[in-house]
Amino acid sequence: MIKGVYSATCSILHDDCSLNIEATIAHAASSIKNGLHGSIFFGSTGQSQLIDLSSKKSLISKAANHKLKKQFFFGTGCNSLNDTIDLIKYGMEYEFKSWLIMPPAYYKDNTDEGVFSFYSLIISKVPKIKIILYNFEKLSGYKFSIEAVKKLVKAFPDNIIGCKDSSYNLFENLKIPNFLIFPGTETKLLKGLEIGNSGIISAICNVTAPIARKVFDDFEKQKVQTHNDKLIAVRKVFDEYNLISALHSYLSTKDDNFKNLLPPLVLLSAKEKKDLVSKLDNLKFMIKDNLAA
Repeated sequence: MIKGVYSATCSILHDDCSLNIEATIAHAASSIKNGLHGSIFFGSTGQSQLIDLSSKKSLISKAANHKLKKQFFFGTGCNSLNDTIDLIKYGMEYEFKSWLIMPPAYYKDNTDEGVFSFYSLIISKVPKIKIILYNFEKLSGYKFSIEAVKKLVKAFPDNIIGCKDSSYNLFENLKIPNFLIFPGTETKLLKGLEIGNSGIISAICNVTAPIARKVFDDFEKQKVQTHNDKLIAVRKVFDEYNLISALHSYLSTKDDNFKNLLPPLVLLSAKEKKDLVSKLDNLKFMIKDNLAA
């Protein structure tokens, strides 16, 4: 991976809740064509913990033949260490080397020692892997400390290459040379870039791709920012709801493909969806202007 703005891309489902592989890949490709540096499949936004291993492998094999393959990346979303290693080995056969990996969820007493062991065992089985650590205490029950990240990087400097920080305790204070840091929200994109971060990996980049890219490019070119306030305002609207529910509800106004979610996830209620759309309309944020044709 390189510096830039990335989507935690959506997984699109058939009516029977099976993964719609073609539509999922097409949506990620559309987001990239609309401005993103890349898309990451099977993060939390992609319902990864709820999707079976076989479907993940099927998507990987299909994505390997896409012309945008080099801009596709994957999370694992597996609690099982062996399933995680199995999926990564499968992806590596298709030359997908960079992976977003969260510590196993469910058990809420994860320790630094246990998490270090989890990553070290993965690396021992797949020594050529490049890992973006996924720091999201809300989902995993574990929050990386600066010390824990530095210990991993020191032990595995060729493997631990970056971090997605959705707990927001690292992006301001973690300083490691040539280490990629991606906050998980548009509200921290510009601030993060100003202090040396690498960009963002965000769920809402599924719909904010052109605006987020504009903010990133204007920073890189040292131009006056004209879109950051709107980008932040849009993100704050989505933050009023469950992000996955809100994102799929909003995208479903243009494409019925997005109406299906894996239980226990659900779409917003009719009232919530109407309120969401109204708030975004008030910001002059129109879905037709922010999705590729």
